[in-house]
Amino acid sequence: MSSSFSFSDVIALKQNSKALTRDQIQWIIDSIIGKKFHDAQIGAFLMAVFLKGMTNEETIALTSIMTGSGEVLSWPEEWKHLVVDKHSTGGVGDKVSLILAPALAACGLKVPMISGRSLGFTGGTLDKLESIPGFNVNITTDKIQDIVKDVGCCIVGQTLTLVPADKILYSLRDITSTVASAPLICSSIISKKAAEGLSSLVLDVKYGRGSFQCTPTDAENLAKLLVAVGNGVGMKTTALITSMEEPLGMMIGNSLEVLESVHCLQGKGPSDVLDLVIAQGRELLLQQGLAATPEEASSQVIHSISSGRALEVFRQMLVAQGVDEETSKAICKSPETVLPISNHTTDIKSSKSGTVIGIDPLKCAEVSGVLGAGRLQPSDIVTHNTGIQLFKKVGNLIQQGETWATVYHVDKKLSDELILKLESALSVTSENITDEIKSKIHSIIK
Repeated sequence: MSSSFSFSDVIALKQNSKALTRDQIQWIIDSIIGKKFHDAQIGAFLMAVFLKGMTNEETIALTSIMTGSGEVLSWPEEWKHLVVDKHSTGGVGDKVSLILAPALAACGLKVPMISGRSLGFTGGTLDKLESIPGFNVNITTDKIQDIVKDVGCCIVGQTLTLVPADKILYSLRDITSTVASAPLICSSIISKKAAEGLSSLVLDVKYGRGSFQCTPTDAENLAKLLVAVGNGVGMKTTALITSMEEPLGMMIGNSLEVLESVHCLQGKGPSDVLDLVIAQGRELLLQQGLAATPEEASSQVIHSISSGRALEVFRQMLVAQGVDEETSKAICKSPETVLPISNHTTDIKSSKSGTVIGIDPLKCAEVSGVLGAGRLQPSDIVTHNTGIQLFKKVGNLIQQGETWATVYHVDKKLSDELILKLESALSVTSENITDEIKSKIHSIIK
């Protein structure tokens, strides 16, 4: 195939807004994997796609070929139809994966969740789980298959054998300023999920101050392409459009978010987090035919938590991924006794009385990142014991001088700069607000 194409001819097609054939895309990816292109040539391909875009058919072909560039997980015939996962486009305080995976497993589904680390203002699921002493996210594909078979779920990092094409393209998108390309975003996300051998996928596409998509329309446009590509490569795919105009839940930071996740699995977590767990679980149970109605599906997810089954699956997952039995039991009973949480704290108080009308998630994330809970570069080391605990949500009443957030930090004293930034994240009005607190879920794309 390689003799029939030249790099300059294929790139010229895309530069002139022409659609590439599947064979041409296959040749490009094969050449990238085979190290036949220089980084500059790969960058030229990425920039051509960024500037001229791709049709849905091209994006589906690119995604399928990227998936096939490495190993694809396989599952036993008797339950391969039960293999599902979720993906979030990233937010602040988003710990849904830690709760949803064991809840789905407790409902009878199989969840081989391959997750990522924090970058920029969004938190990373792997960084959160590594707050737990002994938890290992670096698992071989054979071990992933064993854990999913025996426990029902795992949450791990991407292995070396899965989607090697994405590793190369992803590393170059940042330095070529092509990160924001919708076809490249979709092919990266969906190829990694397709490599898990999924039957079904639910996406949480966020919009607002604490996400990469500014408006519901931006999120819906991305979601429509993600759903089309997911379905196009053989996964039943649904997307929830959800608001990230305030932090999700009450905890931001690695250990703190694990703490809140366990509280949710104990049935006493914040309602906005549990609402998203139920909504995403409902879609997957319906797609796989394990529930006849939305009400029945929601009830199954709720019961998996209220019965304690989801918490027990979570504990079993911890043990399967390296946590000793006693630690796993302690985490599930009293997580604050095990998780590393800093003793140095600073309370942030409201300067006025009234109703909370805004908590800026981006400012909260930026403060948390400076504290070490996130990373600006992939090579940065995160701290697990820092973060922010919130005591108010939008719509709550607050009094002047009342603490609305507590910051956990490594240094004995929090800098005035960070205090001022976090203080500016809170918006309070003295006007009488009668609006009900709105659902985080804006719409569903199928």
